[in-house]
Amino acid sequence: MKKENIPSHIAIIMDGNRRWARAHNLPDIKGHEKGAEMLEKVVEEAEKLGIKTITDYALSTENIKERAKREVYSLFNLIRKVYRSRLNKMMQKGVKVAILGEMAGLPWAIKKLIESIKKVYIKNESIKLNIALNYGGKKELVEAVKNLIKEGIDVNKINEKSIDKHLYTNGGHDPELVIRTGGRIRLSNFLLWQTAYSELYFTKTLWPDFGPSELRKAVTWYQTQQRNFGK
Repeated sequence: MKKENIPSHIAIIMDGNRRWARAHNLPDIKGHEKGAEMLEKVVEEAEKLGIKTITDYALSTENIKERAKREVYSLFNLIRKVYRSRLNKMMQKGVKVAILGEMAGLPWAIKKLIESIKKVYIKNESIKLNIALNYGGKKELVEAVKNLIKEGIDVNKINEKSIDKHLYTNGGHDPELVIRTGGRIRLSNFLLWQTAYSELYFTKTLWPDFGPSELRKAVTWYQTQQRNFGK
């Protein structure tokens, strides 16, 4: 892999946790636990490669609405566990964590956890980890438009930049590369605005099996792509 042309921002759709668990005759939650472990390893590898931001699709608005309540609550409990066992440790090492998504509808304990994360000061930031939680791309765009209207911005002054600033990503650098694991070939309502010109990398590897070597493989593929932005 070349040292130059490393994407500064990678977005990841971590698909395949449940299928991994079932393939190993384990409860679904064990797949999510293994997936959380793999995320930590991937972030560590990304930092070594010089990647500045990882945006991870952890839980969509559709997941919360469509999946069984028992599974959703298990996922919320896992998030609290991951915060105590992994995120805290990662933040101590310089990982800046931000939560993207709709806060309304989340359990009180999760909202409290998110507020705690916001208050953490990272002295020497090594990499930023955005966690998309209760996130939906269409919902994000609707909320951005609503906020523009509430602020009374002249319709003639609304442009891409003003919309960009009102998204959950708050005008941050768009991902150059989107990785989706698990064999599905779709974005699933993830960063619809921000990925307009992203390179899309799909792999059949299930997320709990997607380690540092798989990340390097995806970055190597990205380095072979010619990005011309419509030119």
